[in-house]
Amino acid sequence: MPPRLQISSLRRPALRCPYELQIIRKASTAAVTPAAPIEQMTRSPAPISRSPPTQPPSHRNPEYRRSQLLRQYTSILRTSPLMVLFQHNNLKSMEWASIRRELTKALEKVDEKIAAEGRTSPALAPYIKVQTVQTSIFEVALRIVEHFRPTEAALASGKPPSAVDPITQTSAELPILSGSRDDPALTHDLSRAAYEAVKHLKGRHELADVLVGPIAILSIPAVSPEHMKAALSILTPKESGFRAPTRKANPDYHEPIVQIGLQKLNLLAARVDGQILDLNQTKWVGGIEGGMDGLRSQLVTALQSMGSSLTNTLEGAGKSLYFTMESRRSVLEEEQKPEGEKSESS
Repeated sequence: MPPRLQISSLRRPALRCPYELQIIRKASTAAVTPAAPIEQMTRSPAPISRSPPTQPPSHRNPEYRRSQLLRQYTSILRTSPLMVLFQHNNLKSMEWASIRRELTKALEKVDEKIAAEGRTSPALAPYIKVQTVQTSIFEVALRIVEHFRPTEAALASGKPPSAVDPITQTSAELPILSGSRDDPALTHDLSRAAYEAVKHLKGRHELADVLVGPIAILSIPAVSPEHMKAALSILTPKESGFRAPTRKANPDYHEPIVQIGLQKLNLLAARVDGQILDLNQTKWVGGIEGGMDGLRSQLVTALQSMGSSLTNTLEGAGKSLYFTMESRRSVLEEEQKPEGEKSESS
């Protein structure tokens, strides 16, 4: 049998490995693509921005929960001029829910009373919150709010301050803030400037000794002694000295789950317009009758009484001087009369 003829044109080409095919494609592409200019080859590549376009570079990673809590606490401190601090001891979720329910009812009654009196104060009950905080992060937020001045830090760096909203912590100049996270022009709460400004003040705040253990805060968005009194009469009636609602007026308040939860709350201190108040001063603020309007009327009355007393004092000095001079004049006139007139007058 004659040998078979091998036709090379009918033979299937051998399969190449993927690595060899990749080299062939790169070689063909390099042959077509022109070489880059020398300036482009020698120039260093642009830095890769590690921050999203909606978030300025930060010293603290904004993705961490601690950073988000820090921003939340600084926002609460800036928007709550009146704040009361409590110590809580392992309250359960149902106990917290029951306490918040009674607190909301008491605060709504205060809003209704203010509206019935015809005052134009806004309703504060929907915005008054009681919540637990992490003491270490809350202490850092206190130092940032009270000791960090973004404008001064930016002026010291020689760069204009960035327009950062203190509540939302977002900047209106995000395209400009594309540099390093250590840029001194960045002055938001998570920036390196804020960290360096308050780092040496750790543990030196007035509330540092109080922020120990589990802490809860009651934040009020306005200085309202009436709302503060209503809240303390619900949360800590014995320590504050304000009467709690009676069983007949509010039977839900005397439920076991509410009373058990209230026994685990202790009043520590208060913060009013940046000033730290102890227990007695907190009671005094809550005991102001008529709220801020009542305090203003008391101030006006005190000023008027001071003015009237000062006027009476000055008038009294003038009157006494007048009577003294008149008596002296009459004595001199008597001495200047002749002897005959003196005897006739006598």
